[in-house]
Amino acid sequence: MTQIIRGENEHIESALRRFKRQVSKAGIFYDMKKNRHFETPIEKRKRKALAKQRQRKRYSR
Repeated sequence: MTQIIRGENEHIESALRRFKRQVSKAGIFYDMKKNRHFETPIEKRKRKALAKQRQRKRYSR
């Protein structure tokens, strides 16, 4: 779980920026999108194309 401690004289905007940076480094947004129920058609095409590339790469070895 990502957590930050806000300093005494720190503005909320800078604390929020730090929090967002930590969340993106931890890969939480990626996991949320991966486990999301609804996928847009573009996302579905990209995911299937990547899977197809991985599969071709695996079989070419």
